[in-house]
Amino acid sequence: MWGVAAFAYMTAVLQRTSMGVAGIAATQRFEVSASVLSSLAVVQLIVYAALQVPVGIVLDRFGPKALIATGAAAMLVGQVLLALAPNIGLAIIGRILVGAGDAMTFISVVRLLATWFSGRTLPVLSQWTGNIGQLGQVLSAIPLSLLLHSLGWTPAFLAGAGLSAVSVVLVIVVLADRHAETPAASATGGALKRLRDALSRPGTQLGFWSHFVTQSTGTVFTLLWGFPLLTAALGYSAAEASGILTLIVITGFVAGPLLGLLTARFPLRRSNLVIGIVVLLAVLWTAVLAWPGTPPTWLIVLLVVGLGIGGPGSLIGFDFARTFNPMRNLGSANGVVNSGGFLASFVMMYLIGLVLDLLDHARVASGHATDLYSWDSFRIALCVQYLVVGMGVVFLIRARRRTRARLHEEEGIQVAPLWVAIVRSSRRRRSEPDRGH
Repeated sequence: MWGVAAFAYMTAVLQRTSMGVAGIAATQRFEVSASVLSSLAVVQLIVYAALQVPVGIVLDRFGPKALIATGAAAMLVGQVLLALAPNIGLAIIGRILVGAGDAMTFISVVRLLATWFSGRTLPVLSQWTGNIGQLGQVLSAIPLSLLLHSLGWTPAFLAGAGLSAVSVVLVIVVLADRHAETPAASATGGALKRLRDALSRPGTQLGFWSHFVTQSTGTVFTLLWGFPLLTAALGYSAAEASGILTLIVITGFVAGPLLGLLTARFPLRRSNLVIGIVVLLAVLWTAVLAWPGTPPTWLIVLLVVGLGIGGPGSLIGFDFARTFNPMRNLGSANGVVNSGGFLASFVMMYLIGLVLDLLDHARVASGHATDLYSWDSFRIALCVQYLVVGMGVVFLIRARRRTRARLHEEEGIQVAPLWVAIVRSSRRRRSEPDRGH
């Protein structure tokens, strides 16, 4: 069950990230500007984010198998349409279908795991699911990219669509919603009531903002702007850029299980893990954007490694949803959480494309040659990340305060600030040898 679910998610990630290596090819094929190209990816993410809550409601009603199969079928049709599209209009329709199918997949897989596994196994296995899913990004960064540059647009995207066809068959034949010994979740109340209940819980809100601040910058990089940034702005070859992008996945395979273990071992410090990841990403982006001239390869590699940590870090948001919601609301809660990172992503993605266009228009108006994807333009455009993620951090801290207050009120658990906990732990360690003596 886990293998089929992970394969379905891996295929969804392949379809989601396929435009990341095809940005320049899409600009040439459809003869569009950077802002129009960004809209091709943004519309996919808008559909994805907009459907998270409705999909969560339907998931609580019909179960994960039906939604994973439907999602794979929608992505199959969408990628076929994109492969054959002669103009940007049909391409956008194809990406809408990909976004809709993708929206049904991950939260359904998370819900499936919660009915087949439990205890400390679940957060660790969730991280491994995320890691295996990210192999889809490797498939888009290397094999799909090679097919695109050797055989052309149509064969490459038809090949990608073929994996979704395999996924549809496997899900229908093999997958089951829950273990035979697992009782079905009671569906008390209507769908809207369960959604309101999930939304009203500070833990769900904390999960939303955790996903918002950790997942978005990596998604923007891998889904659209990373490949043009590496190739057109920084001068890496397509093969080198693909190799750098795969570092995100490799990092996830190391960081994901570690974060899963830390989440299971220190459940009251999960938000500190999230904030630590955001600080790390802010430091790395600042170093890259403030570097005089072209940043060196070692710094780009460090940035990509940081982005690779952010992806698994976003899964902590789903752990908040799981621990602060009953099973009957889990689909709705996961939908709310999963919309967070993608809401931030499509806002940043579109704003980056808009700023790139405005800077290029200003460059041309001043008498210089067009240079849409110059490093100087990217250096300015990428600063929109600070505004979006910074706002998310403010709301995350507010949601954490309310979650801890609710935890103290309902369960009597009071979470001390991290520095207080560190000081107490240090004092206990120092006193233990004295007691032994």
